[in-house]
Amino acid sequence: MLFKLAAKDSIANRFVAEVRSSKTQKDRLRFRRNLERIGEVLAYEISQTLDYEPIEVDTPLGISTIMLPVQRVVLATILRAGLPLHQGFLNYFDESDNVFIAAYRKQHKDGSFEIQLDYVSTPSLEGCVLILADPMLATGASVNLALKELERFGKPVAVHVATVIASTAGIEAVRRRWPKTSIWAGAVDEELTAKSYIVPGLGDAGDLAFGEKV
Repeated sequence: MLFKLAAKDSIANRFVAEVRSSKTQKDRLRFRRNLERIGEVLAYEISQTLDYEPIEVDTPLGISTIMLPVQRVVLATILRAGLPLHQGFLNYFDESDNVFIAAYRKQHKDGSFEIQLDYVSTPSLEGCVLILADPMLATGASVNLALKELERFGKPVAVHVATVIASTAGIEAVRRRWPKTSIWAGAVDEELTAKSYIVPGLGDAGDLAFGEKV
């Protein structure tokens, strides 16, 4: 498995710092835009792993040969928190097909929870490069369940999981279940709370982007 810390020593560090900041993140517009910009950085990094072939392009003064990607890319995200990050990927992979997954935490009386899916919209995934974008990789449960569900729709040639902040435990959980999947993160934190929030993390990405839910 490949793990890549995409924000190390790059401008992406500024975007990660701002989504973490309890002051800056109060501006929802800027929070969403920073998630989007991190998605753009991650999209560029992942684009370097694709297969390319030379294509001739006619210019007003001649012909230019340019290396262009040849694989079909499909972008997936988990609603609702993943939407701004997904948009960042869509800005670069603008002709991609898209997958949308609705997942939620089903709470139990003892304080534990399980992740449940109740909506999946997807094209065929056969032979594609699948990129699953989710801002927070905490326990890895949502990503693992989403990838398991998507197995029914075809076998990709490569799978990438892209996240803004991951926990070490979340990375290991995905590593155990999907050893051939590549994980890309803006930052990695060591601690999870009893309610499975990443510490220091940034809080609830969905609430910060779109408002608190009841």
